[in-house]
Amino acid sequence: MNEHTPQHTAPEAVDIEGLKRLLPHRPPFLLIDRLTEIHRRQSAVGWKAVTINEPHFLGHFPDYAVMPGVLIVEAMAQAAGALVVHSLDLQDSNRKVYFMTIDRARFRRPVTPGDLLRIPVTVVRNRGPVWKFEGKAYVGKDLCAEAEYSAMLTDATLGDSAKGA
Repeated sequence: MNEHTPQHTAPEAVDIEGLKRLLPHRPPFLLIDRLTEIHRRQSAVGWKAVTINEPHFLGHFPDYAVMPGVLIVEAMAQAAGALVVHSLDLQDSNRKVYFMTIDRARFRRPVTPGDLLRIPVTVVRNRGPVWKFEGKAYVGKDLCAEAEYSAMLTDATLGDSAKGA
């Protein structure tokens, strides 16, 4: 290829080991298994294989296991956080992404063991260290949950005053 030939590269992807370099979370609170279709600073798709072995299913609910909605939103946030850290080439850094807001959260369908969650996240806006996202969670073609949320990228060595919820 020469400099005049357009280069068509496939969107990037990150496996579980790569996610551990991007996010501070670890099992059982690492809620995504991979990140695909990464378009830096724009969008990505997180994936979560929901299994009955996850600890929250012991109590939510024992007779009808349902993934808690707050954990679905957390999975959206982790996909967005991984997108930001990956986009800025900050893997293995001391940077953390903290929730600031969660808006317009809607839960449409229960997520149960055996489901494969597809979690597309899109950057709505970025101003300095603050990022706003739109996230959705699907099982197949069924929309299960959606939310808008914002987060702040910060240095992990900063005091608690820089942390959100």
